Formats: sequence, structure tokens, C-alpha cells
Amino acid sequence: MHFFATCAKGTEGALRRELTGLRLAEVHGDRGGVSFQGELEAGMRACLHARSAMRVLLELARFPAPSAEALYQGVRSVAWQEWLTVRSTLAVEATVGSSSITHSGFAALKVKDGVVDALRDALGARPDVDPKDPDVRIVLHLQRDQATVSLDLAGAPLHRRGYRAAMTEAPLKETLAAAALLLGGVDPALPFVDPMAGSGTLAIEHAMRARRIAPGLGRAFGFQRWPAYRGGPQSLWDRMKAEARAAVLPRAPAPIVARDGHPKAVEALRRNAAAAGVLADLAIAKADARDLTPIAGEGTLVSNPPYGERLGGKGRRMHGEEPPAPGQAAVAEKKLAGFYRGLSEMLARHRGWTVVLLSGNPLLQRAIAARPEVDHRLWNGPLEVHLLRYRIR
Repeated sequence: MHFFATCAKGTEGALRRELTGLRLAEVHGDRGGVSFQGELEAGMRACLHARSAMRVLLELARFPAPSAEALYQGVRSVAWQEWLTVRSTLAVEATVGSSSITHSGFAALKVKDGVVDALRDALGARPDVDPKDPDVRIVLHLQRDQATVSLDLAGAPLHRRGYRAAMTEAPLKETLAAAALLLGGVDPALPFVDPMAGSGTLAIEHAMRARRIAPGLGRAFGFQRWPAYRGGPQSLWDRMKAEARAAVLPRAPAPIVARDGHPKAVEALRRNAAAAGVLADLAIAKADARDLTPIAGEGTLVSNPPYGERLGGKGRRMHGEEPPAPGQAAVAEKKLAGFYRGLSEMLARHRGWTVVLLSGNPLLQRAIAARPEVDHRLWNGPLEVHLLRYRIR
């Protein structure tokens, strides 16, 4: 079977290393994801263990689709009775680009027609469509008139770990936080501090990794609702989860500190850490990031500082701040630059530490006197950010 695990643009390297570490076969990076091969168990293993993957897709067919009719016929030729029954519900998602078919909704409709017509011919009845909570989610990628039709093993996106009990403004997706930790080379065995933790995603993802908690242990997956799951795959999955539970460490090997200056963020952090089962591993406090002093002689400071208004008001502002009124942008930028200078002074106190920052504003890098040893571009949704890694000497 051929699989494709999707991820945030710029994090393909992190995901490739993860899947290689899982000993999956034929792992190859591509734009927006990583391909691999194996039995269905390989896709299930990626769902359970890959921290930076957003979805895991099982490719069923690839064919030219220069017209709506060609797309319909190509879909109809797939042996859908191997994956659905007349009692299964389905939904179709489509992305199109540089193709004769330009509307994703129309493309999805043609795929749906091909699937249900093929099943009616094979089984004598058509399954129902359920766009909100389907048993089987079908994914079409149509690029330059070439169609790839896949099944989504995850169902709900993989960033939904199941611990997001509370949120703050512009929270970081769990998968992107995990990728930042991997790309930043964060060592789970060393002390960890996030002085601007927000709702705690970076600290929680670090704690889960440090304790070897598989990111998919606390949730259900789409493939568990496939008719083919009941049988061999179900026993494989039960065994896989039992092995993952047995590998969990009772506590994190080093201190993990998560602080934030806003009380609502601290409360969200506590609730999310409790839901993730790592509350006892975190030392949580309400405190100004600029007042932080080193908790040990070495460790890693990781954070996603506020971006300010450079991102059109959609970025992560300082906690509790409202967006500036028209004409006040320069004042807000000056205030943010001052905040960044305070952060730079705090970082300078952490000699012997590694610092990993997600920067969505060039003012941050200008405020830090040191040159980053890593400057890696990645995307937080539509926003380009830089992962900066420093050695403080």
C-alpha cells in the first residue's frame, strides 16, 4: 500500500525523520508531506506515533482526469466494495490546482457520484453521504489534470490529540509545536522552559515526548470505522496501543517549566495539561517572561512569542491586548519592539542554554544580538514564520 502523510509546509524534514524512526518503508519527503509504503499496519502506526503529521492518506488510485467525465470514470473503476458497504457513510474532500476542473466542490461531487454509482452496481444499493461525521473520508487531490484518490486514515486531523480543553488567542497547532521541537533539536532529557506558554501547547507536546506518550493514544481514528477494520487490523491496533502504553515513562526525566503573564492563559494551560495527563510534569506559574532567570546550568528555552500587528491582526498579540486602533500601529510596534528587547536581555542571562523561538516578526530577530545557528522557514497556517535556534554563550 502507498501512503502519504501530510504536514505543515516547512516541517517535511521533521516528519521524514519521524517516519524513518518508526522503521516504515520507502520513506520519501515531498512538498507538504512524506510518502511511505507498507501494509495497513504501517499507516496505523503513523497515525499513532507521528507527532508532526496532520493526516495519513492511503492512496487507492492515480489517473489522468482532464475532464469531469474522466474523473468520474476513474473513480468508478476503483473497487470501492473493499472499503465501504451500503451501510457506510462517506464524505469527499477535494483540492484542485492548475487543472481543467477548477472548482473543488464540483470535483468532490463527481467523486461522490463515481463512488456511490460503483457501489450500487456492485452491491445493489447506494451508501449515504455524511459530510460532518462520515465512516469513510475520501480525499481527492487534482493537480495538472492528474487525480489522486485516497482514504483518510485519521478521520479528524491528527493535531486533535484530545487534550485541548481550553484555548487562548491564536493557539499553536499541536502538530506544528511538535515539529518545532523536532526541528529545533530539543533534548527531552534536559530542563525545558517556555516563558510565554499561552495555552501550553509547546510545553505539553514536550512533556508527552519526554514521557514517550504516543500522540494518538488518547483519541479514535477514522480507520476504526472502516468495514475492513473488524478482523485482522483491529487485533493489530489493540496490540499496537498496548505496546505504546507499556512504553510510557512514569514521569518526565527533567524539569519542565511553563509560565505566562496572563491569568486566563495560565488557567487554560493547567486544564490542557491535566487533559493530556502531564500536569504533574509541569511547573506552571503566572509571571512576566522578561523576569525569568535560569533554572539550571543548561537546558532549552522554547517559545512562540507574540507576533504583533505585522500579521494583519491575525497573529499572536501580547496576552490581554486588543488590536490597535487605526493610526496606533506605530505605537503598537514600538511597544512590541520594547518587549522584544526585554526578552533579549532575559535570554542573555541563560548562558549555556539553547533557545528555540518561532518568530513571526523580524523585529524579534533584530532585538537579539546573537546570530541564530539555525534559521528555518515554516508556515503556521498561511503565515510564514522562522524557527530560530540560538546557543547562548
